Amino acid sequence: MTKVHSNQMPSSAEPVGVTIIVPCYNEVAGLRHLQEKLTSAGSNLERTYTVSVLLVDDGSTDGTWKLMHDLFANRPNWTLLRHSMNRGIGAAIWTGIREAKTGIVCSIDADCSYDPCALEKLIPALSPGVDLVTASPYHPAGTVVGVSKWRLLLSRAASFLYRQVLRQKLYTYTSCFRIYRRSSILNVNLRRHDFLAIAELIGKLDLQGSVVVECPTTLTMRIYGNSKMKTARILFRHLYLLAELLTLRMRRAIFSRPRPVIRAFDFNQN
Repeated sequence: MTKVHSNQMPSSAEPVGVTIIVPCYNEVAGLRHLQEKLTSAGSNLERTYTVSVLLVDDGSTDGTWKLMHDLFANRPNWTLLRHSMNRGIGAAIWTGIREAKTGIVCSIDADCSYDPCALEKLIPALSPGVDLVTASPYHPAGTVVGVSKWRLLLSRAASFLYRQVLRQKLYTYTSCFRIYRRSSILNVNLRRHDFLAIAELIGKLDLQGSVVVECPTTLTMRIYGNSKMKTARILFRHLYLLAELLTLRMRRAIFSRPRPVIRAFDFNQN
């Protein structure tokens, strides 16, 4: 993995540090739009937080890495990371989480289908006792604009199925626009590295008793570039993950049951 630091990390005098992770794969068409949106979001957040940004190029082949340097390499507190090959959005986010130096870590979409400025609303929801906050366009107070009906149907169907399996009943399990308490997720063992890692993380946190909350948010259609999600393949893999989570939940329920006390019969009793 290649790493480029643009400047030193913020002063330790700052009370609250926040790191924003942006996984990028063949996003050359939309990087200037991302630059505009992240600049606006960073300006808003810096009123309250010390902000660092980690951009992770996940083995792009379209010039994304070079353009990332041109646009972001000289910015204070911005770090550019690169995978030598494409490993998946989950792996890119996890690389950023491991490299982050702050207790609060955010992940956002490079296509800005969720407005990065919404971080200002999500971060305070990571209150004491909460381990993860997820954007939730499918919440009754959330909004979806211009997204294809097929993707909308797939996401809502997946969320319905996850609600049947998991303890925490959310409207959205598949958004990677999130706020993490870094210490709560570093030791979670994820088997997947692609889009499924997003849902797997919530599933594993749910099974271990962590607290996940959702924040109503607006999801819009991608403006630049193409989606990397293969919807038909992802549908079947969601079903496999659901079966795995259900099995883990049943095993934990069985092994967590109190065992009956067995007393030996005393033949010497009258």
